[in-house]
Amino acid sequence: MTLFQSIIIAIIEGLTEFLPISSTGHMILASAAMGIHDDEFVKTFEVFIQLGAILAIALMYIKRFFRGLKIYYKLLAAFIPTAIVGLLAYDFIKGYLFNPVVVSVSLILGGVILILIDKKVVNQTSDLAEVEDISYRSAFFIGLFQCLSMVPGTSRAAATIIGGVFNGLDKKQATEFSFLLAVPTMMAAGGYDLLKSELTFTQEQIILLALGSGIAFISAWFAVKLFLKFVSNHGFTAFGWYRIVLGILFLIFMWGTDLG
Repeated sequence: MTLFQSIIIAIIEGLTEFLPISSTGHMILASAAMGIHDDEFVKTFEVFIQLGAILAIALMYIKRFFRGLKIYYKLLAAFIPTAIVGLLAYDFIKGYLFNPVVVSVSLILGGVILILIDKKVVNQTSDLAEVEDISYRSAFFIGLFQCLSMVPGTSRAAATIIGGVFNGLDKKQATEFSFLLAVPTMMAAGGYDLLKSELTFTQEQIILLALGSGIAFISAWFAVKLFLKFVSNHGFTAFGWYRIVLGILFLIFMWGTDLG
């Protein structure tokens, strides 16, 4: 991985991590397009930039995390299904599903669902004053939806937002709960990945890790701010069409490459 490639991947991670378009899918597609070899350092780099992005959310919502313990209990209820499925299916997912074809198909299918779900949330209102008031049952079911995001290209944000809408949240609350749930989920997933990786780096690699994390943090901060405003005014349809177009284009790209 070159310096230029690391900067591009870090920007992609920060911009897409909390949008319903799949950051992992985008990184897999971008890496394939740039010819980045998926070695141990690249895998570790992806974990580091994901942690940089999640730090942006943790700081952005830091006041919410200090309001009381209620939000922690609800996030725990949502996190449990993901933790169980993730531990059981980790090797299978990493070994068989992390490829451009799976990502492209998942992007297309997820895009169709986002467009359909957007029609449901146009006029949907919530009975909850704050997202912390969500029931444990609803939080748990959102966690089940999050399990779907283990398939690359699905998008953790899309899965949890859709889960939130189906459990009575309005689009703003569903989006915020998705952001908050990302903190324990991504920290646990990142930590588990790091335990399985080799943590011996050269000086050049350390620079790439630090630079990538910083870039992901900054781009994630701005992406989240803009996303909340966009969703409040326009909903999710644009993201659905973007996923569909990207998935189709990359399938065509891979088909053309195979023919060549």
